[in-house]
Amino acid sequence: MDSNELSLSKVANQHARVLSGMRPTGRLHLGHYHGVLKNWVELQHEYPCFFFIADWHALTTHYDDPSIIPGSVWDMVIDWLAAGVNPNEATLFVQSRVPEHAELHLLLSMITPLGWLERVPSYKDQQEKLKEKDLATYGFLGYPLLQSADIMLYKAGLVPVGEDQVAHVELTREVARRFNHIYGKEADFGDKAETAAKKMGKKNARLYARYRKEWQERGDEEALAAARALLEGQQNITVSDRDRLFGYLEGSGKVILPEPQPLLTRASKMPGLDGQKMSKSYGNTISLRADPDEVSQQMRTMPTDPARVRRNDPGDPSKCPVWQFHEVYSDKQVCDWVQEGCRSASIGCVDCKQPVIDAVVNELQPMRERAAEFESDPDVVRTIINEGCEAAREVAYDTMTEVREVMSLEAIR
Repeated sequence: MDSNELSLSKVANQHARVLSGMRPTGRLHLGHYHGVLKNWVELQHEYPCFFFIADWHALTTHYDDPSIIPGSVWDMVIDWLAAGVNPNEATLFVQSRVPEHAELHLLLSMITPLGWLERVPSYKDQQEKLKEKDLATYGFLGYPLLQSADIMLYKAGLVPVGEDQVAHVELTREVARRFNHIYGKEADFGDKAETAAKKMGKKNARLYARYRKEWQERGDEEALAAARALLEGQQNITVSDRDRLFGYLEGSGKVILPEPQPLLTRASKMPGLDGQKMSKSYGNTISLRADPDEVSQQMRTMPTDPARVRRNDPGDPSKCPVWQFHEVYSDKQVCDWVQEGCRSASIGCVDCKQPVIDAVVNELQPMRERAAEFESDPDVVRTIINEGCEAAREVAYDTMTEVREVMSLEAIR
């Protein structure tokens, strides 16, 4: 069982929902496509997915010049749609259009120890990288908690991340655990859980009790999995009772905010034009809307193995940024041709670049065409986002109603 299958086994079916977002950075490039969007396109067919533009997150580092955000949001949405993210399959929305994100962030900040935020690896790392900015703000310190609120607001059990982002999901799990511990202890919780178990019928209630005992007394993982499967299959209990029984099974209170699991994504191998990771900060990107002439010009001027000063100088593909593109786009036959031809100097660098130029142009063509269609009909884009924001807010409203209730914030309503 791989790590993602293990993650899925720990997530209740009603929480098998994916949440992922991107800061608005304007037009996207091939690094975004291979690193994030291709995965989103696959996930939207497997799970209920919520994909959002994290414009509030953008303010944590660009608070001094927010004027660039609206245009960046617009460009990003068009690129998502052009890349194949389907609003009929996934919910697309803008973070700031769902104010419940801010409310849950505020309420979670009341219970989150300061030390938990200070130890998030990216906190000091980003401060070091962005020395020119004043990041001694609460917003920057608290942005991992806002990420946690983003996830828990939709009770998303699955968060697609790379290895370097797992710490953010772990923080969310810790905060959810603490929240459930503090606020999930209903009055007569045990009695309510036992009553909920009886609704499953005598046989299933006995099975649940046995599995619960085996898990809590002996730590039997198989019993825990069997109990989870039993609860998933019940049609006679409400979602609230199911969450209550999950908490009772694990010896905690009612599960109000589920603990999400990281859904590890394949590491992106998309290199930049200079061999570094493709990034706007390096100025080495290829836009998803680049036309064929632009792609050709950018790739024909790519640096190659410095040993190949003249056409007949042999080279080493491992020292050439173009080879990294072949690893992404070329089949074994072409890769073998490059390896032999470069090392023997039987092909020149221009010859070597042409197959990847053709591959990139072919990959971008349908995206460029779809982007042009959406650009020509902005009302369609606005409708997609408006409808997505409404759908997201409905889910957020339900979560916050429950959160306010357990935190005794509904008393005077």
